[in-house]
Amino acid sequence: MQALLSLSRAIDRLNAFVGKYCIWLIFAATFVSAANAIVRKVFDTSSNAFLEVQWYLFAWSFLIAAGFTLLQREHVRIDVLNSRLSKKAQVWIDILGFAFFLTPLCIAILWLSVPEVLGKISSGEMSGNPGGLIRWPVWVAIPVGITLLLLQGWSELIKRIAFLTGQGPDPMGKFSDKSAEEDLLEALRAAEEKKSAAH
Repeated sequence: MQALLSLSRAIDRLNAFVGKYCIWLIFAATFVSAANAIVRKVFDTSSNAFLEVQWYLFAWSFLIAAGFTLLQREHVRIDVLNSRLSKKAQVWIDILGFAFFLTPLCIAILWLSVPEVLGKISSGEMSGNPGGLIRWPVWVAIPVGITLLLLQGWSELIKRIAFLTGQGPDPMGKFSDKSAEEDLLEALRAAEEKKSAAH
């Protein structure tokens, strides 16, 4: 079990790293979107390539952050029912969900998407829009994102089994009592105080 917990921690670190830097894809998509809007308004011109880059970046950020979202326990849950159950029952529901729903679904998506992605890469398929981009870079996001989600599902499965066998901490505990917005506000305040102290 300790070897599996080490694997779980490695997967958690991988998805935490991806989640931390995934925000730059959102920033890039926002920047491209703003630049495209400015060019369209000021110069009365636009580019399909700019529009496609926006959705490529969004697709990548959405797909590769799925594992990080699961790590943070931010996926949609039916808490109104789940919260009425005992801790053990909640853990068992998660185990069944990860083993019999998430894993087969991810494997099916990989089974179906990998040949498609390889076909797009070998054909060099281009967008049908004038000035559009090559298609395979956005298709690659599907197997990459699903693989990260599958790995995180296995990590969560390991943590829950370890908890039930008394070899790991409670995997259902909250990371923080604060919301994401409160954490962001606290980080901004700390940065502002640091900046003020430097002057």
